[in-house]
Amino acid sequence: MANLFPDNGGFFWGDEETDVEADSAAVTFGRSWKFDYDRGEFVTTPSGRIAAANPREAWVEWCEKAIRTPRYRHVIYSRDYGNELEDLLGSDHPRSVIESEVERMVTETLLADDRTGSVDQFSFAWIADGCTFSCQITSVQEDVEILESEVIGFG
Repeated sequence: MANLFPDNGGFFWGDEETDVEADSAAVTFGRSWKFDYDRGEFVTTPSGRIAAANPREAWVEWCEKAIRTPRYRHVIYSRDYGNELEDLLGSDHPRSVIESEVERMVTETLLADDRTGSVDQFSFAWIADGCTFSCQITSVQEDVEILESEVIGFG
């Protein structure tokens, strides 16, 4: 039986969208609410309403929340949401291994969202029983932001 969907042998006519163009056009940047992680509460307007975040801020909020949420702990989140940084706690691995694992885990966590184009430029600062890290995130719309977080509880 003939194939209903023939293979064109990799030939392109030249007017097709590239995968990157198609992906960034299909990604929806929604709205969200602003959250103050230092105070542990939503940001409010002078009238007492919760402040809305624009689409770019909503994406950054999602990234912040994802690197602060342990994966598999809360039933409300899908199994794809959050990170596994807690798995590193109490480990006696060398710093280079821990940094590599933090980089891998954070990258996997943030790339789970279609709005995130890349995660790179990690830097680490070690403190007594853990480390703080920062990384650069870039959206598929080329918005760039620096995220900072910490992992505490080593050796």
